[in-house]
Formats: sequence, C-alpha cells, structure tokens
Amino acid sequence: MAGYLSYLRIPIMASSSIVALASSLLYWKQNDLIYPRYLPAGANTDEGVPRPTQFGITDYEDLRLPTPDGEILGAFFLRPTNKGIATNVTILMFHGNAGNIGHRVPIAKVLGENLGCNVLMLEYRGYGMSTGTPDEKGLMIDAQTGLDYIRTAKETKDGKIVIYGQSIGGAVAIQLAAKNQEEGDVIGLVLENTFTSIRKLIPSAFPPAKYIAWLCHQYWPSEDILPKITKIPILFISGLKDEIIPPSHMKQLFAVCRAETKVWRTIPNGSHNDTVAEPNYFIYILEFIRDRALGGQ
Repeated sequence: MAGYLSYLRIPIMASSSIVALASSLLYWKQNDLIYPRYLPAGANTDEGVPRPTQFGITDYEDLRLPTPDGEILGAFFLRPTNKGIATNVTILMFHGNAGNIGHRVPIAKVLGENLGCNVLMLEYRGYGMSTGTPDEKGLMIDAQTGLDYIRTAKETKDGKIVIYGQSIGGAVAIQLAAKNQEEGDVIGLVLENTFTSIRKLIPSAFPPAKYIAWLCHQYWPSEDILPKITKIPILFISGLKDEIIPPSHMKQLFAVCRAETKVWRTIPNGSHNDTVAEPNYFIYILEFIRDRALGGQ
C-alpha cells in the first residue's frame, strides 16, 4: 500500500480560489462549484483518468455503461486480487466531487486485496470518461445505472452489494440505498466524511456565500433521507480533523440514522482529503462487512 499511498490524498472539495467566487456565482455557477470535475487539471478528460494497470492491476474491465437518459458512463470493474479469500460481494464505489475514478483505484485495490470482493468504480456524468453534465438528478440516475449493472451482469447478479461513498459520494450512496433497500441484495452502506445537506454545508465550505445559501438548488438532503434506511447496516467513518465538512455533520447523520445496525468509527487525525490514508480505515471497513453486513460469514 505504501507505494501508492500518496494517491489516496486527493482533492475532494473545491479549491480556495473557487471558494472566493462562491458568493457571486452560487446560483448560476453552483454546478461548477459543487462538481469541480476539472480538478486536478485534466481530470475531466479520458486521458486524465489513471488506469488500474498503473497500479499493478490487470484483472479488470474498462466499461462504458449507458444511462436511461442517453449518457455514457465510464467505469472500472475490478476483480479481487486475492483469490484465496474471494467472496460474492461487490462494492459499488462513489467518489468525492473532484478528480475521477482513476484517482481512487488505490482505494479499490486495498479493498479487493483485503476483502476478496469485486469493486465497481462508477464515473459520474461529466467526469473523466463519462459524457454529460453533472447535477443532483443526473448523478442519481448514474448511481442507479451502476447498481443495475451489478444486478444484471452474469458475474455479479447472484451476489451481495455494499455501497460505499466518500464526501458527496456519501450523499449519492444514501439516496441510492434508500431507494433500493427492499430488494435485499444491498447488505451494507459505508459513509465517509459526508454532509447533512449542501445548504447546511455552505457556511463552512463556501464561507463568502453563507448568507445566500438559500440560492442553492443542489440540495442533497441526506439528513432527511437517511432515516428512511432501516434494513441496511450502516458504517459511519468520520475524520475528526475534516476541515471541509465539519465532523458535526457526520455526528448528526449518525444521530438521525434509524438503521437496525449502525456503527460509528472515528479517525482522529483524518482530514477531508486523507482520512482514507490513516491507520485503521480499512480495518474498520473489513470488520463492518465481515461482522455486520455478512453477519460473521
């Protein structure tokens, strides 16, 4: 893991230069502020997406998934590198709002090596290899497209699914899990450093715009939707030094959670960008999936 640890430390929220423009551009340009798919430079191009082979992964599929509304989504399907502990679990990964799936391949690699699971890394519309322009409605169509692929692909259709989301990916994961919990194939939800809602996040993430947060039309109301999830075990991982999304957001989500099984874990030195690179992060996920999602199987 050490060889590619630095790749885990990537930009998640918008840069300070974008934050400075927030108050004047919040309404008309908020999609660019909330979904900075061009950061780091070139991240929203096919050439700017690191491939799994760059991290020593050869057993994977480079996919293009069509959405019901006509977009084409890039995705990587990674098979477990440790065949000796292979399971019938597929993790559906939703990343933060900057960069692309290529920047998160090291995370998927560690998950596959330690859990023996498949990982489907889905690229939101407008990001990396995908067509279109991101917004809340579109990202939810993308998320359902990824889940439906796992449910219908020959290799994964009879298995179990864990939904994993970082930052804004946590908001995507919450909505998707709420809409799909009745099917019974989603056995776990992992949330890292996500927020209660975009409007409530604005005062800390975009301070100049705190007095006009009401102009935000990208809601992502996780605080309202999360309580609807009762049948899926949920793991909350909170970096206590998160400078972008105050840890109080994660505490509030845990407080309103009504899932029969919910687990709270903290990363004392975890900031927004590098909680994933701190000690115990993957151990917490491994224990959750093994002991809570799979029930000790």
